[in-house]
Amino acid sequence: MSSLSRELVFLILQFLEEEKFKEAVHRLEQESGFFFNMKYFEEKALLGEWDEVEKYLSGFTKVDENRYSMKIFFEVRKQKYLEALDSQDRAKAVEILVKDLKVFSTFNEELYKEITHLLTLDNFRENEQLSKYGDTKSARSIMLVELKKLIEANPLFREKLVFPTLKASRLRTLINQSLNWQHQLCKNPRPNPDIKTLFMDHSCSPPNGARASTPVTLPVAALTKPLTYAPLGAHGGPFPPAAAAAAANANALAGWMSNANPSLSMQSAPVAASPMPVQLGQVSSLKHPRTPSTGLGMIDYQSSDHEQLMKRLRTAQSVDEVSYPPQHASWSLDDLPRSVACSLRQGSTVMSMDFHPLHHTLLAVGCNNGEVTLWEVGLRERLVSKPFKVWEMTACSVPFQGAIAKDPSISITRVSWSPDGNLIGVAFKKHLVHLYAYHGSNDLRQHLEIDAHSGGVNDLAFSHPNKQLCVVTCGDDKLIKVWDLNGRKLFHFEGHEAPVYSVCPHQKENIQFIFSTAVDGKIKAWLYDNVGSRVDYDAPGQYCTTMLYSDDGNRLFSCGTSKDGDSFLVEWNESEGAIKRTYSGFRKKSTGIAQFDTTRNHFLAVGEDSQIKFWDMDNTNVLTSTDADGGLPSIPRLRFNKEGNLLVVTTADNGFKVLANADGLRSLRAIESRSYEASRTPIEMKVSTSAMVPNINPAINKVDRMDASSPARPTQILNGVDPLARSVEKRRLLDDASDKSKRWELAEIVDPVHCRVAMMPDSKDPANKVARLLYTNSGAGILALGSNGVQKLWKWRSNDENPSGKATASVIPQHWQPNSGLLMTNDVPENCEEAVPCIALSKNDSYVMSACGGKVSLFNMMTFKVMTTFMSPPPASTFLAFHPLDNNIIAIGTQDSSIHIYNVRVDEVKSKLKGHQKHITGLAFSVNLKIMVSSGADAQLCFWNMDTWDKRKSLTIQLPAGKAPIGDMQVQFYSDQTRLLVCHESQLALYDAAKAECIRQWMPQDVLPAPITCAAYSPNSQLVYAGFTDGNIGVFDADSLKLRCRIAMSVYLAQASPSSQTVYPLALTAHLQEPYQFAVGLSDGSVKVIEPSDAEGKWGVTVPVDNGAQNGWTATSSSNNPAS
Repeated sequence: MSSLSRELVFLILQFLEEEKFKEAVHRLEQESGFFFNMKYFEEKALLGEWDEVEKYLSGFTKVDENRYSMKIFFEVRKQKYLEALDSQDRAKAVEILVKDLKVFSTFNEELYKEITHLLTLDNFRENEQLSKYGDTKSARSIMLVELKKLIEANPLFREKLVFPTLKASRLRTLINQSLNWQHQLCKNPRPNPDIKTLFMDHSCSPPNGARASTPVTLPVAALTKPLTYAPLGAHGGPFPPAAAAAAANANALAGWMSNANPSLSMQSAPVAASPMPVQLGQVSSLKHPRTPSTGLGMIDYQSSDHEQLMKRLRTAQSVDEVSYPPQHASWSLDDLPRSVACSLRQGSTVMSMDFHPLHHTLLAVGCNNGEVTLWEVGLRERLVSKPFKVWEMTACSVPFQGAIAKDPSISITRVSWSPDGNLIGVAFKKHLVHLYAYHGSNDLRQHLEIDAHSGGVNDLAFSHPNKQLCVVTCGDDKLIKVWDLNGRKLFHFEGHEAPVYSVCPHQKENIQFIFSTAVDGKIKAWLYDNVGSRVDYDAPGQYCTTMLYSDDGNRLFSCGTSKDGDSFLVEWNESEGAIKRTYSGFRKKSTGIAQFDTTRNHFLAVGEDSQIKFWDMDNTNVLTSTDADGGLPSIPRLRFNKEGNLLVVTTADNGFKVLANADGLRSLRAIESRSYEASRTPIEMKVSTSAMVPNINPAINKVDRMDASSPARPTQILNGVDPLARSVEKRRLLDDASDKSKRWELAEIVDPVHCRVAMMPDSKDPANKVARLLYTNSGAGILALGSNGVQKLWKWRSNDENPSGKATASVIPQHWQPNSGLLMTNDVPENCEEAVPCIALSKNDSYVMSACGGKVSLFNMMTFKVMTTFMSPPPASTFLAFHPLDNNIIAIGTQDSSIHIYNVRVDEVKSKLKGHQKHITGLAFSVNLKIMVSSGADAQLCFWNMDTWDKRKSLTIQLPAGKAPIGDMQVQFYSDQTRLLVCHESQLALYDAAKAECIRQWMPQDVLPAPITCAAYSPNSQLVYAGFTDGNIGVFDADSLKLRCRIAMSVYLAQASPSSQTVYPLALTAHLQEPYQFAVGLSDGSVKVIEPSDAEGKWGVTVPVDNGAQNGWTATSSSNNPAS
């Protein structure tokens, strides 16, 4: 249903409500599924009208549609069951048990048994969990509290719990508008026409003489104030002409414009005040027309929730939408960085902080004395400080020269990294903006000085208008300005009536815009066109406010404080230009402006009342708070790193504290450990003999090897670059590689006693080799796709032996199937020898999409039913990947070397990408770089723009001499979203995706000479696991690609294969939370989970960091790569 048809339903609902058609209102709510009336739902539940409660719910969700829906229906039926038991109506209770509750036994058999056991009790309150059950009324009230939380958390109810804000009798008003327009079109309009029907268009009968045009009004008593409106053509209507549509696209901030302040909106006038018809020209000249929903803009950004797909599949009893939002159950308070890792003293008041976008422990700090400092918080080390100075006084304005001469003190208002991490922008309290170029380590150089504003520069941010990196600034002069990196002013926005406090550049699809806030509380939005602001809103508190988007760019928040000291944190509904939710938990009065940040698309943090307060984005109540062991100012400033595992907060003693969660603490310890190990003096030891001898003993041998003989050494064939032509930094790397005095210990594991291995039940099938292998995103299951197109799922249960319920090699999981006995079987053509199995899993583990030479099938992970199929061959699909920001969009690599960008919602291929010569073998997305990288069987990598799908660059990987450019190639991004792991049978390679350059390469040799079959990163991107055709598994350091551990085939195979063929890994996947656990799919069809024993704890030891290489990662030239 189109957006306008949906709005018409809301107008009809309003009309029915005004006309008191109560039952019809609720039937339409239910049948349309557009608005869930919580008040009506509560009324029926409190009255115990359970059939009506379920009937109403059925319009919005089904029992097994997702975990929230299942819980909602379970709570309702459980209450109905308990009430039957409480009234001693055993027959009814048995009926409810069998008819209504039996369905839940499939998912939790123990719970169903416990519920059944209640029938044997004289009073179910004898059950300990139900001992506090009160009377029916109170029990229903308690249940409703739980149901409201579940409904609000359920993605299927998103945007359906709030009725849109409409003026009274909006439908009548639109009919009057239509009649008025029809009357103006009459050839012989009569005064005071008598409208008797709406079933046909109005037309005045010809009178004796022509009369002046008179507006008409629908004679309805309920419409107390008749209104006249501009002609439909003036503002587009449901089907605007081309010119109107073009204007709509030029004003794409649709939702915000539609509800702008009255001063900027089209005003209605009483009929009597308008004796002449409104002319088209008058209306078309209005500055702020409403943008039709068909225009580009922000109205439909919620489509990532996959609402359209769910409506399409609703009849097939789906489980959960194919959507990006994370499941609440997967989050916990432990995910928040609340443990104080260290306290660092800056020496002056910290005004602004920002973490590097790629190096997650590198922090830029700006102070009130104008000093900029770079900290490596992992080492607790101040890398470099830049005191304030004017770089070129003669280029500055006379007012600035006068101001700085009068008072040389100057404070920083904002420091911000550019998205690629190559620049730091610094805004000052007087006129200036500085840009520093960052060249790694402690190398921070002056790049650009701009005399940007008259007075203070209050905020600074980076943006990409027209694919060009720019700096956006705002200041006390009430202006917003956009500068290129040469200091040229590109745009100049004026319209605020007070100093501009903050800016928030953003992009929706191909529409780029800037939100700005001023100290009078006004919010405005600007396109890069110098036309003027598109919206004018009042921020809560009407004073200083900052706006931020969530990491995925889909949710908009603002935080600020009023002049009276009242703080506000709100989420905005972009499609309506209205406040969606207001978060509670602030103290009455604040002495400063509250500062906030967001992380992981899930959490908000605000510094207030000498604390850090955290909120779940979907819950208005404070989740938790911390005082960080004390010492915080009343309004602390704070900042998350991009991974969300570290949080810095300012202290009252001119410093800051680093808070971390468990992952953050591990990262900090790893950096400390690397620094320590890199600084140690290596011990000379004898190099052992080959580790490939079959009868090695002891089980774990420490093989000490020199850097020069390491499989990870930089070789002269790397990228075909002549070492003599390399830079000084690269020569240092080669010198280090040839330093034969350095040693490290290589762990070799050949005995199962030194690790844990769990084989998945019912997995071994030599005729069905494992083609693809995935951990579920929850970390509690493994999904394997076989060469015959059948998928298998194994799940770990939470029990005393495995309390977390996560995947582990200590416990054998269950081979999970629904009670129906269905298998997830793909459409496989008769001649499937050349079929390439491919698979992709939705972020919430509810759907899996796969293919094996035939159509792409979308499976429900709970029922194993095929929800839909698409993309019939030819060409056959060879690789599948969900778009990281919108699961409506799927990238499909094909056998004919093309990539199809497919929109599930509209069942249409939006783009077809050509760049490879052979079939596609891999796809990987980087949200930070806004690129998709594809790999093909032609040994080529292609880099595509995620916004336009244009090809940015292509290159052929550097192959060994004589090696033909063929073979499957896999690609996977590091957690920093910039470094790219490339796995080919001939090599492992590490690329800087921002530059499309190879920076590390390892080729099979020494203890691992066989071709590579598969590889994957560990979740913290510190390790790379790789499988080989001789059955070995290698564990590499992710930064340097140095081998730290070899796991022999004897570890995971209890006995040698009876056939002459070697069993080896065909697919490999790393657990998404446990860095030392991985799973392999073997050529004999079996799937095994492998992790180190408790005694070992991890795979091998950390290899030393290369001298002259930051974090063991040094760029090497790839200029000789064939690129286009």
